[in-house]
Amino acid sequence: MSRIGKLPISIPADVKVSIDGAVITFAKGNSTHALDTKENCNFTFDDNVLTFATKSDARADRAFWGTYRALAANIVTGLTAGYEKKLEINGVGYRASVEGAILKLQLGFSHDILFDIPAGLIIAVEKNVISIKGSDKQQVGQIAAVIRSFRPPEPYKGKGVKYSDETILRKAGKTSKK
Repeated sequence: MSRIGKLPISIPADVKVSIDGAVITFAKGNSTHALDTKENCNFTFDDNVLTFATKSDARADRAFWGTYRALAANIVTGLTAGYEKKLEINGVGYRASVEGAILKLQLGFSHDILFDIPAGLIIAVEKNVISIKGSDKQQVGQIAAVIRSFRPPEPYKGKGVKYSDETILRKAGKTSKK
């Protein structure tokens, strides 16, 4: 049995849930997210509690059961509290700034990197910390990974873009023999 799948999801009063066949739509304010279960699991919505159940005892159905429950819980958390990732920029001359809907990065290349901020995300820069906020957990994590990939941290001096909670294993440089 799935330990995650059998946990019920309590829906706050300000989040509206509508069910259309196998699609569950969550809405709060102007933000809406739809979860298509593709009829891989059963679900019920009673008294602001969403519960999921497996269709059969097959291995794939049990996996879908826990997966769709986790995705629904992530959507509810995103609509109520939101998600945030923080990136740190380390290096001499490495900078970031937000100009309108564009994130401008100076990461030691001969040119600036201009990154279009997707709709639904808020990116803020304070000193050397880039903060990415949004209601979609997957989108926030993906955009953070894309920004980090422009200049991943290197192990000798630690220069580059890294997650704020990431630790870089440092290597010793070359040593000279005397």
